[in-house]
Amino acid sequence: MTVMATVQLSKELLSEMYYRMWLIRAYEDKAHELFAAGRIPGFVHLYAGEEAVAVGVAVNLIPGDYVSSTHRGHGHCIAVGCDVKAMAAEILGRRDGLCKGKGGSMHIADVTKGMLGANGIVGGGVPHAVGAAFAAKYKGTKNVGVAFFGDGAVNQGVVLESMNLAAIWKLPVIFVVEDNLYAISMRSTEPSKLQPRCATARSYAERAVGFGIPAVTIDGMDILAVYEAAKTAIERARRGEGPSLLHCKTYRYYGHFEGDPMIYRSKEEMEEWRRRDPIMIFKEKLIKTFNFKEGELHAIEEKAKREIEEAFKFAEASPYPEPKEAYVDIFVEPIY
Repeated sequence: MTVMATVQLSKELLSEMYYRMWLIRAYEDKAHELFAAGRIPGFVHLYAGEEAVAVGVAVNLIPGDYVSSTHRGHGHCIAVGCDVKAMAAEILGRRDGLCKGKGGSMHIADVTKGMLGANGIVGGGVPHAVGAAFAAKYKGTKNVGVAFFGDGAVNQGVVLESMNLAAIWKLPVIFVVEDNLYAISMRSTEPSKLQPRCATARSYAERAVGFGIPAVTIDGMDILAVYEAAKTAIERARRGEGPSLLHCKTYRYYGHFEGDPMIYRSKEEMEEWRRRDPIMIFKEKLIKTFNFKEGELHAIEEKAKREIEEAFKFAEASPYPEPKEAYVDIFVEPIY
């Protein structure tokens, strides 16, 4: 089933959604610029283009809910409220980073915001969200776990096992497939062609139904569609009715990683998806449907851009960790 947006929301919430989307876009554009200048160490995987998914889900969450992320995790971190100054310091490898500069781009975490961590292992974060959902059910808190993962992770055994376990135990977890059409450089349709016996499941939503998990396919470039579907799934989970899956069709504007030559997709395809920019789609709806003024939205955009500029200035002024700090926070004393 495909979900279309029909919701009515407060002006305050709509403004916050637009702001968070711009925070993500500004952060990723700045990271793109700094990586190209050789000022960010390690690998960087950018989220620009997929903002509607992270924000559309995250604004439905409450304190005590948990989120697990992917190697492309900056958007999820910002959407749930992680401090952008500490995030900027983290990807620059500085001491004031969320993980003291030790995690870098692919391992940002902040459990105080419910962010269980970005994850460099494909599909590796999914069982973490299931574990958080198990804890919530065990404690009777009515909280939920949300697992973000890409189309390339859907064929990972741990993801399918996590879905099976969540269905058996009726856990309050929402599986969010961010289908940006490519697993590195392979189109998401290709693995099914290579495995014809699996091709009867024509979408990831249909695959979830095999576990008895209700699932919907959503236009992941439409934040209101994502919001409505996520709200339904999260409320269902809080009522104790078990897991759901959201298949969000979206698109990443940069390469799989920074430095990716992107020879596997055409200029025409990229231009077509740029014309469906989720921020611009939302902006048009805010003006036409919710009576926002151009000036109001411009002010929100500029505020987000200023905050990101300040975040990276803070990060570049932050010191590097001392060598001895490599041994801190690594080992935990055994409990007997």
